[in-house]
Amino acid sequence: MSEPWLAIIGLGEDGPAGLSDASRAALARAEVVFGAPRHLALVDPGARGQAWPVPFDLCPLLACRGQRVAMLVSGDPFWFGAGGSVAAHLLPGEWVAHPVAGTFSLLAARLGWRLEDVICLGLHAAPFARMWPVLARGVRVICTLRDAAAVAELSGWLTEHGFGAARVTVAEALGGPRERLRSGCDWPDIAAPVAVAIDGADLPPGAGLPRSSGLPDDLFQHDGQITKAPVRAVTLSALGPRPAERLWDIGAGSGSVSVEWCLAGGRAVCIEARADRAATITANAYRFGVAHRVDVRHGAALPMLAGLPLPDAVFVGGGGDAALYDALWAVLPAGTRIVANGVTLEAEGRLADLHARHGGTLLRIDLAEAGQLGRFRDWRGARPVVQWRGTR
Repeated sequence: MSEPWLAIIGLGEDGPAGLSDASRAALARAEVVFGAPRHLALVDPGARGQAWPVPFDLCPLLACRGQRVAMLVSGDPFWFGAGGSVAAHLLPGEWVAHPVAGTFSLLAARLGWRLEDVICLGLHAAPFARMWPVLARGVRVICTLRDAAAVAELSGWLTEHGFGAARVTVAEALGGPRERLRSGCDWPDIAAPVAVAIDGADLPPGAGLPRSSGLPDDLFQHDGQITKAPVRAVTLSALGPRPAERLWDIGAGSGSVSVEWCLAGGRAVCIEARADRAATITANAYRFGVAHRVDVRHGAALPMLAGLPLPDAVFVGGGGDAALYDALWAVLPAGTRIVANGVTLEAEGRLADLHARHGGTLLRIDLAEAGQLGRFRDWRGARPVVQWRGTR
């Protein structure tokens, strides 16, 4: 096997002093050294240095295949770093990585936190909403931020979403001579690179999102077209979400089922015929911090099915029609889980027919909620929901 042409070198704020002998040797051999201006300034590669284009693009680096190239990245290249991005374009034998302790390891070490118990997030290029599903009382989070201005923005987001009592520590230029850690709520003159540690020990009970299925309906944006919380809980239980699995949500409405599927670690393709509801799905995905996991497709379902990435599970809201189920049976791989809900007599008939032909489980869900009747209370029944659960 030939020697790798690319060395992915993790670099700390202490520059070459923190590098291993192998990293220094790889840097010395390199004919071209790629890095951000800050990294290039730390190692001073002279004429060999080449700054990343803005916006970031790997094409200039990949064009150097065949030369000896060094790629400078922060800390651990494969822990919220650029290492994974470039490795996806290369064969295993083309590159070698030399990591050093990154932001998360250094900040946990400074605070005395067990890193395995800390949630680590890269928010330098992602929305703060990614924290909503994970932050709660007693939870510790370390996140990277894009710049000094983001610290004040994050503080405002925490207060707005009920996390204002969290203890916040701002870390600047970790691992180098400019390192500084400050706690409290006032951080003037913040020096990049910056990271933040959030300790939820003082948050009130009930802060954050519950992990169970069936989140309250009023957390979602919707026009009334939403799988109500109790039915959603039963539906998600039937779908059985697992990390990294993909859901097709056909007739997605508000996207509430897909949002909760993604909160469980999966990905979802939402198909919605109405443009306004497709926009609502996108808004809810951003609100819950799962927009990177939700693929919203606007249009009729049937023409789309053959071109979609295959799912592990399918949810059909509104019962669907015979043509849809025939199309699903034609494209879905064996073992795909299918759950369909219907509230009309016509939908009930179709789901009963599917149960008779394909087996599975047919369930009728009758729910009633207590309401006021003069000086007394009574039961207010919702429309019964018929649910078919099957396997392709």
